[in-house]
Amino acid sequence: MSNMQLDTLRRIVQEINASVSLHDSLDIMVNHVAEAMHVDVCSIYLLDERNKRYVLMASKGLKPEAVGHVSLSVGEGLVGLVGNREEIVNLDNAPKHERFAYLPETGEELFNSFLGVPVMYRRKVMGVLVVQNKESQDFSEAAESFLVTLCAQLSGVIAHAHAVGNIDVFRKPNSGSTYKTFQGVSGAGGIALGRAIVLYPPADLTAIPDREAEDISDELALLDQAIASVRKEIQSLDEKMQDSLMSEERALFSVFLRMLDENALPSEIKDHIRTGSWAQGAVRKVIDKHVALFAQMEDDYLRERVSDLKDLGRRILACLQENDSSHRELSPDSILIGEEISTAALVELPVDKIAAIVTSEGAANSHMVIVARALGIPTVVGVTELPINTLDDIEMIVDAYQGRVFVNPPRRLRQRYKEVQKEEEQIAKDLKQYETKDAITPDGVEIPLFVNTGLMIDVVRGVQRGAKGVGLYRSEIPFMLRERFPGEEEQRAIYRQQLSHFANKPVIMRTLDIGADKDLPYFSIEEENSALGWRGIRFTLDHPEIFSAQIRAMLKASIGLNNLHILLPMVTSVSEVEEVLYLLERDWIAVQEEEQVKITKPKIGIMVEVPSVLFQIGEFAELVDFFSVGSNDLTQYLLAVDRNNPHVANVYSHFHPSVLRALQNLVQACHQQQKPISVCGEMAGDPLTAILLMAMGFNTLSMSSSNILRVRKAICHVPMSDAKKLLDDVLKMNNPLLIKSWLEHYFRTHGLADMVKSNRLVSA
Repeated sequence: MSNMQLDTLRRIVQEINASVSLHDSLDIMVNHVAEAMHVDVCSIYLLDERNKRYVLMASKGLKPEAVGHVSLSVGEGLVGLVGNREEIVNLDNAPKHERFAYLPETGEELFNSFLGVPVMYRRKVMGVLVVQNKESQDFSEAAESFLVTLCAQLSGVIAHAHAVGNIDVFRKPNSGSTYKTFQGVSGAGGIALGRAIVLYPPADLTAIPDREAEDISDELALLDQAIASVRKEIQSLDEKMQDSLMSEERALFSVFLRMLDENALPSEIKDHIRTGSWAQGAVRKVIDKHVALFAQMEDDYLRERVSDLKDLGRRILACLQENDSSHRELSPDSILIGEEISTAALVELPVDKIAAIVTSEGAANSHMVIVARALGIPTVVGVTELPINTLDDIEMIVDAYQGRVFVNPPRRLRQRYKEVQKEEEQIAKDLKQYETKDAITPDGVEIPLFVNTGLMIDVVRGVQRGAKGVGLYRSEIPFMLRERFPGEEEQRAIYRQQLSHFANKPVIMRTLDIGADKDLPYFSIEEENSALGWRGIRFTLDHPEIFSAQIRAMLKASIGLNNLHILLPMVTSVSEVEEVLYLLERDWIAVQEEEQVKITKPKIGIMVEVPSVLFQIGEFAELVDFFSVGSNDLTQYLLAVDRNNPHVANVYSHFHPSVLRALQNLVQACHQQQKPISVCGEMAGDPLTAILLMAMGFNTLSMSSSNILRVRKAICHVPMSDAKKLLDDVLKMNNPLLIKSWLEHYFRTHGLADMVKSNRLVSA
């Protein structure tokens, strides 16, 4: 591509990004392309999926009156040919082509040369871009490359228009249809139907003007009342969540209370009042000052404090304005909507009335999502196109299994999702009987089911549902929920609770696993490819002081219980394990001397996540006591696909033949070394794949507490002989979809149709 074309491309993209509507974007495109390529015609046809037609939406060179009125059925004409083939069509005499469709309204019979390029978004045709000339000649390869590049840019614009509903130009005016679908990321699974409640900040600090105080004493008294009210409100929230969250999980409230100490924010605010400012203006000035100071510092921890400062300032202002947002009444089907929803904002509302949470920002492992997941609230985050300001009191459906949000859904869709909800409620009731049963196949094989934990509520539910132990304790969660690295004694208390609840049962604690999608607000790790970067054991070995404090805390917590197992994440090489064993031996000896007590040395295992480990099981087996498969990471590394990237998410599959064959080989290698092996990823919690893992010979399966009963039911209904036959069948297959369908067919024909998730997924 020439420098001139690159400059043109940049200019077009900049103008399109600055445009305010889809129509403007399309007009910019056709006019600039026609000028840059010196062609007689440039047109854009968009696919109207509802009516199965390509509609002429913009043109430079065809008759203006044709725009918006002329259309071709799918497969009709040269435009339809481009769409069907999903590839470029380049002709020097288009009117003589057998697929040429004469449209007198356009006047295109005057043009001979034709170059059509499909506009593709995620393997789906969105439209066709066409350039034409009167002169008969093929377009150059450079011209093709230029248009392909432009179409890649255009596809994103069209997809955005689809997402926010601006593609309704195809529909008749005043049709009354405002049904829209938005895609985000699933944070906590589930389905909800209800009405949107848009959460705005309690008060708008930026709108507060400067104003002189009429009576300084009155303003100081008002501030004292507001500070006292906010302090009481936060203490109440802290107490309210004591049964659901551990102390470290409520650390945010302690941060707020420290900011409200008399020598902290209130002192500065009062100084401004004493110089003549009214209380609301003084609050704004102090908050703005600290926000400006922290914003200049490129540090994630300080940015987190900026958010806290703003939130606290709004709360003080709300009390000053007597506009407490927590009094807002919620109906039992309220769906919370916001750009970001803080944990504090979530727990101050009646949790039993929150049907779902949807945010335009945020990540699947944020503090709020972790709490929502623990509370069982369906949550979708990262819905970037969500028109928040237009959604208050609008009817919605949230499908948090698929990360989808439906605004103003049609009656048919509402009815289908209501049916799904009823099915899920009935399934949950039926599964209660499995709380007291063991996971034993009809032919007498027991598969111990363990629970994955992180929050205290995971432990409570795991015990309630009969977990045989903890297969994965995510030790990073307490680190994520604090404002600094927790000290050794703090960690000891946290770990002791976990170990005590499962006394006489194994508790496998994974050492700190941060990086990738698990960030600490006070310790920034910025990398171009964090999934393959400084994470897991790589990080902790580079920070032995952090690693040692954690190991010492775990050892002290295990005194008298002797059920601690330690799991190392993201292991790549034997040398990493050797280094860990040296540090562990050193700390084990030191802690026994300090505590004057004998401590049983914990068993050590490694996570099988990095594919290189698959080829060194023998060497690792000489050093460790057990293996645990992190199936989520192992799958994405085997398939070279980022499971959080929507562009390639469809490639990620636990049913991929390579994944299944790798796991089968892994189990055989571990058994040869007489080492136990478990799975603690999503595969263990899916009844379909759990049956295959059972047949492969995995010793234990560990999963979220919400999946234990489903997997237990499947195991109780599937004989080991059937499971092995299914495994033999699927290992001969080469298509993930075929493998999944084969397993689903077995479940449907053997009384387990309710365990097949696709039975309940809704297409819209």
